[in-house]
Amino acid sequence: MAFLDVHALQVVPPANINRDDNGSPKTAVYGGARRLRVSSQAWKRATRKALESEVAGAAVPISQRTKRLPEIVARELGERAPGLGEHAAVIAEAAVRSVFEVKTAKKNGRTATDYLLFLGVDQRTRLVDALLGAKDDLRAAAGNAKNLDKLLKDLGLRATIATGHPPAVAMFGRMIATEPTLNVDAACQVAHAISTHEVESEFDYYTAVDDADNDADETGAGMIGTIEFNAATMYRYATVDLRSLAENLGGDLGYAADMAVAFARSFLLSMPTGKRTSFANNTRPDFALVSVRRDQPVSLAAAFEHPVFGGSSGHLAESVRRLVGHHANQDAAYGTSPEFSAAVYPAWLADGERVGTGTVSPLPAAHPLPEALTEARRQVARLIGVADA
Repeated sequence: MAFLDVHALQVVPPANINRDDNGSPKTAVYGGARRLRVSSQAWKRATRKALESEVAGAAVPISQRTKRLPEIVARELGERAPGLGEHAAVIAEAAVRSVFEVKTAKKNGRTATDYLLFLGVDQRTRLVDALLGAKDDLRAAAGNAKNLDKLLKDLGLRATIATGHPPAVAMFGRMIATEPTLNVDAACQVAHAISTHEVESEFDYYTAVDDADNDADETGAGMIGTIEFNAATMYRYATVDLRSLAENLGGDLGYAADMAVAFARSFLLSMPTGKRTSFANNTRPDFALVSVRRDQPVSLAAAFEHPVFGGSSGHLAESVRRLVGHHANQDAAYGTSPEFSAAVYPAWLADGERVGTGTVSPLPAAHPLPEALTEARRQVARLIGVADA
């Protein structure tokens, strides 16, 4: 077994980055106290988008989750084989139904599947390539649904989707309810982020002025509204099952090591985008701990089961003290230890007066994030048996 654990403490100023159905910041009761919460799904999407962008530091194959796969395939067929004409849409819709066993329907003139389908752009390209390889036969069969379905089944299109997964599908998994053979078990887990302390929501009362109204006798606002928000120091945690990741990536151990570390970087540096333009809450973690473990993934959330009360000195320093102490105490209690750990934090956190390190295990040595991830990649590669590790 081999796991890459990523822990982070992050100060979030006034914000509403993940809302419930009433527009309020999501919360959870933990340790008898109301905490700010950011859902696993929200941070997974932010991480996935970061992983597939420049923040990952490498070109990462793109994935897409969409109900509009029939339209997209039809457009690509039409662009690459203009001779298919109006048959492209019929062939594309039938192909998607054949591969995923999913229903399609037209709404507002657009064709969509019953639910979102998650696959890589490269996988979609292979699907289109397979269709183009039989374009003449498909065009001839397009007028007869039964003949078209039989021809599509004979093409074995499902194989174009069942392998060659992009890192995002390998990481976050895929569920196809109507065709379980296409399911992919997720190689990573992302916890709901929670504040290390109790929170109370507040409301921002705002007004907007009508710029075109120059009448000096006109008073009042053009509109009035409120936005609910809160602020917190949050504990975030994610883990990657390195063996599962390698399996999902076709057994390429070196690529799996690269993508695990790219995931860690993307998880740490990403931020969900809810109400971002209203609050500009663009912070990065103030303390991060990256661990490579052989025994099992270990969340450190219990460090904050008793809510932190930082008083006038704030919550961050006490949260760091709790996290470091709990990390050491957990392994001491169970007789375990990570194969490797590296911490990332600013210099002021090493000040014992601010953090109170005299009462817990000393802070681990600080490393710049690129250095910590480089060493994590080396340790991950060694653990899973990469030849050049």
